[in-house]
Amino acid sequence: MTLDRTTPADPAGSQLPQGWALVIDDHPLFCDALKLTLKSVANFAEVATAACMDDAIKCLEDRPPPALVLLDLNLPDVNGLDGLMHLKRHTKNSPVIIVSSMTDNSIINGAIVAGASGYVPKHSHRSVLKEAILHIADGGIYKPAGFVQGDAPDSNAQSVSRLSSLTNQQARILDLICEGKLNKQIAYDLSIAETTVKAHVTAIMHKLGVQSRTQAVLVVQEVKFSGALPGSG
Repeated sequence: MTLDRTTPADPAGSQLPQGWALVIDDHPLFCDALKLTLKSVANFAEVATAACMDDAIKCLEDRPPPALVLLDLNLPDVNGLDGLMHLKRHTKNSPVIIVSSMTDNSIINGAIVAGASGYVPKHSHRSVLKEAILHIADGGIYKPAGFVQGDAPDSNAQSVSRLSSLTNQQARILDLICEGKLNKQIAYDLSIAETTVKAHVTAIMHKLGVQSRTQAVLVVQEVKFSGALPGSG
């Protein structure tokens, strides 16, 4: 992100969020640049950083939800928008801005559908990030200049939206289903009753709009291998 030396005046009535913010990016120099940028354009008392999703989740423990999260899609321990959906399950209502070098319309749309409050390309100036923060603070969803919303609905948007609706426990169970584990094995791994697993599986299939475990796995695979969820490599 380019650190320009000027920022536009705040729109009338707009208020910058306060509290603490979290930057998640595995490139140390860029992570530090985003931290400095946030401190210069907003009123955050603290800006924490994490280099991977596991570190980010640990950073969220035993503290109030962050006022803002900046997230890179390419992290070493998550696959594309999987990281965003996983993060949203832990941050609840905290706004998440994707800061990424990928600017394809389908990826931006997928991020918004998966729960991102905004999308800022990495080549943007500092003023763009401030504009995005203010826009989100006013209740909007920030989309970058040049983004074109297609007339036809994205073929994966519905599946991404449904996957995003899963609770954290349901997502963990779906991951284990995708690994080929049976309800008994899942119950053992998660230290819960098998009847509880069955109830979660039923809820998962209902949310995904499928009739079987195999169909649920196919939904995950189709989304992972589409443009909506690019690989982290």
